[in-house]
Formats: sequence, C-alpha cells, structure tokens
Amino acid sequence: MLFLVVALGFGGGARADQFEVGLAAFDKGDFAGALKAWQPLAEKGDPSAQLNLALMYAKGQGVPQDYAMAVAWGRKAAEQGVAQAQLKLALMYDNGRGVPVDYVQAAEWYRKAADQGVAEAQFNLAYMYSKGQGVTQDFAQAAAWYRKAAEQGTAQAQLNLGWIYDNGKGVPQDFVQAHMWWNIAASMQTAVVSEKAAKNRDLVATKMTPEQVAKAQLMARVCVESKYKQCQ
Repeated sequence: MLFLVVALGFGGGARADQFEVGLAAFDKGDFAGALKAWQPLAEKGDPSAQLNLALMYAKGQGVPQDYAMAVAWGRKAAEQGVAQAQLKLALMYDNGRGVPVDYVQAAEWYRKAADQGVAEAQFNLAYMYSKGQGVTQDFAQAAAWYRKAAEQGTAQAQLNLGWIYDNGKGVPQDFVQAHMWWNIAASMQTAVVSEKAAKNRDLVATKMTPEQVAKAQLMARVCVESKYKQCQ
C-alpha cells in the first residue's frame, strides 16, 4: 500500500501533473510507468516521490526488490519530515532490512513519526519502552504511548494498555481502566486480539465489584461514542 500525499513537495503545475501521471500508472499496475514519472521528482527532492520510490523498492514493484535502496529513498523523505517515511525507516531498522538491526535508530524514527500522530509508530515506540529496546525500559512512557495509539482505535494497543492497568506497570493499578480498554478491544473485531481482550475482560471482572464493572462498561461506551475523546 502506498501512502501518497500529493501536497508534499509541490503545490501544482508541471510537477504535480507529473506526480499524477505516476499515480495513474501505479493504479493501473504500470509500475515501470510510475517509476519513470516519480524518479525525476524524487531526484529533485520531492518527498512524496521519494517515499513512493522507497515503497516500490521495498516491495519490488517496477524494480528488483532492494531494501538498501528502499532505505536510501525512505531516509530522504523521512529527513524532510514525512511521517510515513519515518515510520517505514524505523521498521527497516527494527527488522534489519537494508540496514543492520539498530533499536536505537528504530526508536528515534518511531518517535518522530509518533510525535506526528502515526498510531503504528506510537504502538511500536510503546512496545520498545515496555521491553527496553533502544530506550531505557520505562513503563510510564509505554503506558503514555499505548494510550495515544489506543485512542486512535488500535486494538493491540488497547489490549496492551489493559495489561498495563491490570498489573499497575507505570500507572496505578486500576481494574476499571483495564476492563474498559479490554472491553473496547474485544469489540474491535480483530480476531485474535478481540478474543484475548474478551478473555482478559472477563477475568479482571472476577476481581471487581458489580458497581465497578458497571462503571467500566459505562466508561467504555462513553469512550467509543466520543470517538476516544472521553476515555478517563
């Protein structure tokens, strides 16, 4: 999947037209045509074209798969502040594709993308804090970043945040919050995550009073209905 932001790097005119030519070609499965349109733009410093070339090299679309080239083009876009490029570069460092595994670099680039609101980056940064990978282990930071991702509807973050509250890791132990987040995650229809969340919700309920369960259920409903604006 390409993350195309036409507004990055140009506002209109011939360069925008050329980008659209590449986009039309890509949508038709003409990867060579897309590459021909985007390569000159990328070489002139356009971050959208640079990101798209990085993704094409990563997937081997129109070019032989080449993780090193994906990193090179992705870095150019990431250094221009493109959040999705920052995420992709972090993933390359995290998984050792095109570069040696480097959790410090991965955490640095996840943070840049996370600060721009990318939920996947927020989740991955939270996970690194929980494990002490590339950063000093810090459950308070893990909780904070899991919450940001959870409030964007990321079911796995909701599942993990429930665990954080159930065990009091980086936050005061709070079964009501744990129940709320697991209840929400269970409703997300994400197969394995939903199943685990439902099981955890029902287990934590055995440690709660009926009044606490009712409160947690109300909080879950308000949280979802408010589109995650009222989840306290």
